[in-house]
Amino acid sequence: MALLRSTEVPLGLAPILLPGERLVTAVRAHWAKLVEPVATVLLALTAAVWVDSNVTTSTQAVGTVFWWLFLALLVRLLWCLLDWSHNWFVATDKRLLLRYGLISHKVAMMPLLKVTDMSYARSLPGQFLGYGKFVLESAGQDQALREVKWVPHPDQTYRDICAEIFHIVPPPGDEEFEELYGDLTGDTRQPGGPTPPMDPIAPGSDPAYPDVHRTRNPIQDRLDSYSRAVPIQRPAEGSETVYESDDRKQRRRGADTGPIWPPP
Repeated sequence: MALLRSTEVPLGLAPILLPGERLVTAVRAHWAKLVEPVATVLLALTAAVWVDSNVTTSTQAVGTVFWWLFLALLVRLLWCLLDWSHNWFVATDKRLLLRYGLISHKVAMMPLLKVTDMSYARSLPGQFLGYGKFVLESAGQDQALREVKWVPHPDQTYRDICAEIFHIVPPPGDEEFEELYGDLTGDTRQPGGPTPPMDPIAPGSDPAYPDVHRTRNPIQDRLDSYSRAVPIQRPAEGSETVYESDDRKQRRRGADTGPIWPPP
């Protein structure tokens, strides 16, 4: 199954995406998940046909039981197919989501900023068939999105998600990246094309460092507000602007706020 590009939103996923949220990848479970139900139905059909062809008058009820068993397994296979078609593992530029459930639709979500560890394992069959299991950790707590099994193209999916977490932009020579986002060094992007996943420090910054991002830290912002200097005007110095921090301003004002003696 090919990975979906960020411009392609599968049917049924649009309601769970936020406005302006960019899709990184969206995959269904690997087809190997359906191997066991399909194989079980084929074995049940083979057994039912063999028993029915060798049934006698006294063992006719046994053949009927085998056919009913085959029908039950066939219904189970149809249920598995429908459930497989409704399950999606989605990664955006802000969240990881797991959409599942056939009758009751459920969505498990984990913000990218909360992902503290992400790994995946590939068993021997998974290495041959091309699937793996993702294990996500968030601050050491158990999450609904902790394990995602039967992920197709695990290597590519892992790289895409890690690149989004660490804000890594492929170099301009990457043909697949240029096909999706255009040439970032020139004005060659197609009109209306998707915006590349970059967060420059300031408008007009050097695109040679696209992986440097502005960090928004509320604690640091508050500390900066305490140490931010404010401009004051000193009459003795005319119109010259002098910058003085809040603590120095308080000490300067504290010296001339005492009682004046003798009174005028």
